[in-house]
Amino acid sequence: MIYPKVLTAAALAVSFLTPGYAADLAGKWTSEFESQVGKQKYTYDLKVTGDKVTGQAISDQRGPVEITEGKITGDEISFVENANIQGNEIRIEYKGKVSGDEMKLTRKVGDFATYEIVAKRAK
Repeated sequence: MIYPKVLTAAALAVSFLTPGYAADLAGKWTSEFESQVGKQKYTYDLKVTGDKVTGQAISDQRGPVEITEGKITGDEISFVENANIQGNEIRIEYKGKVSGDEMKLTRKVGDFATYEIVAKRAK
């Protein structure tokens, strides 16, 4: 029967595509959005090694912060920005999906607020 062989080949092909897709995430992404403290402008400078995402979240207001706990699985991304805001350490969690040159992310700022944001690949 040929069907199991075709399914196995298709599954292998998909598994080989996922790491290549993750590598396409590397580079700079920009986002502007409204928040409780006004307009925010960010650049995310991302690096990818396998399924691990590192780099910096660079705020126009606060400067660069290292990205931790970053992971990419297929088109799903997550990472953490541990920001110091007015002397307080605030965990900012990002989760979302990548589609071409756009990331749609949910940005959870501690227990204070949650925003839906879009980041676009910098040209």
